[in-house]
Amino acid sequence: MQAATMRLNQNTMLLGKKVVLVPYTSEHVPSRYHEWMKSEELQRLTASEPLTLEQEYAMQHSWREDADKCTFIVLDAEKWQAQPGATEESCMVGDVNLFLTDLEDPTLGEIEVMIAEPSCRGKGLGTEAVLAMLSYGVTTLGLTKFEAKIGQGNEPSIRMFQKLHFEQVAASSVFQEVTLRLTVSESEHQWLLEQTSHVEEKPYRDGSAEPC
Repeated sequence: MQAATMRLNQNTMLLGKKVVLVPYTSEHVPSRYHEWMKSEELQRLTASEPLTLEQEYAMQHSWREDADKCTFIVLDAEKWQAQPGATEESCMVGDVNLFLTDLEDPTLGEIEVMIAEPSCRGKGLGTEAVLAMLSYGVTTLGLTKFEAKIGQGNEPSIRMFQKLHFEQVAASSVFQEVTLRLTVSESEHQWLLEQTSHVEEKPYRDGSAEPC
């Protein structure tokens, strides 16, 4: 049942004001995503190792099929809608992920976001992507608690999650990261619904999302 749950988003796109979230497919691997992950800065911020193109394809397949992962690619909505026929590849700016790794608590999800394009940072794209993913996690996946593990030096990301009502619950000097948590109470759920009331869920088929 969990595996089916985590693959629900393969036919789902989320349309916001600043971002469009689409499922991570093999179409997204060879160009922008692989190039992004060559960046030493992004490797440091995401605690990632450089991968070959073949390894990236394998990673994409596992993220698509694994029972404990849910991934959306983040597109720049303004660019995507302003250019008729624009490819998703040309509008990609990052990704947002949910991991269900606590076997004892299926209502807990670990969330992370990456805005890989430097020119798109600090404009609210990451904030809207996280809000849309939180709402999707609560509404579709039945999650009620979220954690974010962020490098201690990544102040912009820490501040963003704090603005979204996450509170620091732990710090690790070994891993040089802090853990922030959000428990979705009734009032938090209502706030989240208000913040994402403009986000539309639409059907998606690989590479065939059409700008409105």
